[in-house]
Order: sequence, then C-alpha cells, then structure tokens
Amino acid sequence: MRTRHLYLARHGHADALGDLTEDGRAQASLLGRRLAAVPAAVIWHSPVPRAVATARHIAEHLPDAIVAEADELADHVPYIPIADETPSAWRGRFDGSSAEDVADASRRATALLARFATAEPVPGIPAADTHEILISHAPPIAWLVRDALGAPPSRWLGLDSANTALTIVRYRTGEPPALVVFNDQSHLPPELRWTGFPRTVVQ
Repeated sequence: MRTRHLYLARHGHADALGDLTEDGRAQASLLGRRLAAVPAAVIWHSPVPRAVATARHIAEHLPDAIVAEADELADHVPYIPIADETPSAWRGRFDGSSAEDVADASRRATALLARFATAEPVPGIPAADTHEILISHAPPIAWLVRDALGAPPSRWLGLDSANTALTIVRYRTGEPPALVVFNDQSHLPPELRWTGFPRTVVQ
C-alpha cells in the first residue's frame, strides 16, 4: 500500500501589491518550523509571487526538499456554481461568468485533482510513501478538501483557509482520501492567526 501525504497551506499575509507583509513572513517562517520534521521530498508552490515567497521561507527549514512551481496551485476559481447551488452569502459573486469562464474553471480543477489528489507515484520522487508540501491559495485548497470529503462541487464555497494555516490530506492506494487536519493554526501566536478571512469573521 502506497501513501501520499499532502501538507497544504495558504501563502502568508500579503499587502495590496501581493508582497508578503512582515506578518506574512513571520507566519511563513513559523510554518516552516512546524514542518521542519516532515520528511518532505518537495515543496510545490503556486507561481503567484506571494506563494513563491512563502515557499522560500519554508524551505529555509527543510534544506533537503526540492522547491518547484506547480501551475495547478495558482489562485483560481475551481468551480462556478449555478444559481440554485450558490449560498446566499455568495449570491452575485459569479454574475457575468461566461461559458468560457465555467469551462476554464472546470479544466483547472480537473488538472489540480489529476496531479495531486491521488496516491499514484510522483515523477522524479522514488520513495514508496511521499510527503509533499503545497503552498497555494484558499480556492485550490478548498477544492482539494471538498474532493477529499466527497462533497458536492459547490461545497468548496466557504471552506476558507487562514494565511499559513495547515491542512493535511492523506491518499492511500485502494482507499478513499482522508482529511487529517484542516485549517490548523496552532503554530501561530494569537496575533498572527485568522488573517486572510473576510472581515465578517469574528476574531
């Protein structure tokens, strides 16, 4: 039986230009310390600069891990729901979406799952069991969590992740995925938790 462990995390807190703030850099470093004992073969990251920078801070604590870009982890909407599927809090969010937008979301979501939501061997990583860190954004993480739970496509909505919060999903050959941890922030002091959420969230 082969096991693939994915350690998913949203990038650190960023400013309006997309650069990590002082808080974001501190968050990334603290996440790196938490993951330092993980036998990670690779740190995958989105091509978006705030995710690239977060991965580099984490890599300082995992010097043996490969750091590599994965376009599938870019900040994108994985599924555009129809009106009847859309929770009231999200009404209007997808107004104006074209058929091309829907198709592009579906294509990217399918590619994300095909690459990461599987226990199949990872090219270039020979170990029977693998540990991989994925630095991404809230929507792709929500899509992977939704898939692991076997929830309807629209259920990715509302599965928010705080900046550098840790989510772990385990894939084993012949078994359904297991959501081990979701949005855990225990490596962060109280003042660095909950950034990245809508202002409506009580802090």
